[in-house]
Amino acid sequence: MASQEPQPPPWGRRNRPQGPEEILAQLLKKIENFFNNEGGPPPSGGEPGKTPDNMLAGVGKVAAFAVALLVAFAIYGSFYKIAPGEVGVVLRFGRFLNLTQPGLHMKIPYIDTVTKVDVKQVRRLEFGFRETEVMALNGDRDALEKEALTLTADKNVINVAWSVQYTVSDPYNFLFKIRNVEQAIRDASESVTRRIIGNMDFDYVLSNRELLAGDVKQELQALLNTLEAGVSLGTVQFRDINPPDSVKPAFNEVNEADQDMKRLVNEAEATYNKVIPKARGDAKKMVEEAHGYAATRVNTAKGETERYLAILKEYRNAQDVTRRRMYLETMQGVLPSVKNIYVMTKGQNAPLPLINLSEKGLVPEPAPKSN
Repeated sequence: MASQEPQPPPWGRRNRPQGPEEILAQLLKKIENFFNNEGGPPPSGGEPGKTPDNMLAGVGKVAAFAVALLVAFAIYGSFYKIAPGEVGVVLRFGRFLNLTQPGLHMKIPYIDTVTKVDVKQVRRLEFGFRETEVMALNGDRDALEKEALTLTADKNVINVAWSVQYTVSDPYNFLFKIRNVEQAIRDASESVTRRIIGNMDFDYVLSNRELLAGDVKQELQALLNTLEAGVSLGTVQFRDINPPDSVKPAFNEVNEADQDMKRLVNEAEATYNKVIPKARGDAKKMVEEAHGYAATRVNTAKGETERYLAILKEYRNAQDVTRRRMYLETMQGVLPSVKNIYVMTKGQNAPLPLINLSEKGLVPEPAPKSN
C-alpha cells in the first residue's frame, strides 16, 4: 500500500525563519513588495491636491520595517564566532575590553567591535631573496642584491640571505602598540643582523651560520620585547652566505690556496706525528739501556769489591791456606782451556810434555762386543 503524503493543516503553515540571514531576506522582500504595490501613483478618480488615506499607513510601514531591519542587524551583530587558532580582541567604544578564545560569543551591537587575530599562523619575512621570485620578475633583483650586501669586521663585503619566522604571542600589543608590526620586525632584523655580522670576520661568518642565527634570534627577540611588538620568534635561518659576484673568482683562488695550505699543514702534522714519537721512543730506549748498563757495571763492581774484601779478610786470618786455595781455584779455571801441559822440574833441561787425554781421538774407543 502506497504511503500517503501528510496534508497541510487547514489553517495553513507559517514558514519561520531559521536564522538572522533569513530574517533579513524576508524583511527586504517585504519592503520591496510594499514599494512595488503601494508606492505607485494614486488611484484614478481621486481629487487633486488631496493625500490618499493609505499614504500615512505606508510611511508607518516603512518606519516599522526600518526599525525591524535595525533590530535584525542588531541581533545578527550580537553574535560572533572565533575560529580555532584565533583570538578575538574586543573593544568597547574604542577602548580595549578583553580577549575571547575560540567559540561562539556575544557582544553589544553597534558598541563593541571585535578584531580576530590568528595566533597559530607562522608568518615569515625574507631578506636578500624571495621564494616566489616576484620581485626579481618585476625588475627588483638589484634591490634584493643591495638588501643582501653586508660589511664584515675586516672590511669585506658579503651577501647574506636569511629568513625570520614568527607568531603572534600578544594580540593586543600586536594590534595597538606598533602601527606596522611587519615593517618593524623587518627593520629590527636588518639592524641586528648587520650589527652582529659587522663585528665578525669574513671567514668566521662563512663557517658559523648556526651560531650567528642563534645570536640574531636572541637579540632580535629582546629588541621586539622592548618594542612590545607582541610576537614570538620561531626560527632565524641563514639561507645563503656568499661573496659578491664581482669578487667570486678571487675568493675561489683564496679558498684554493687556503685548502692547499691546510693540506700541507695536515701532511706535515702527519709526518711529525709519525717521526717525532718514534725518535722520542728510540731516545728513551737508548737512555734506559744506558741506565741499565750503568747499573749493571756498578753492581758488578760493588760485588767484586765485596768479594775481594771478603777474601782479604780470610787471607789475613790464614795466609797459607787461603793462598793455596786461591791458586787451586785459579788453576781449576785456567787448565780446562789449556791444550798442552808441560811439567818442569829442577835440574831438567827440557820440559816434559803431558798427553792431553781429554782431546778427541786420543782415548781409544772400546771395541764392539761380538755376538
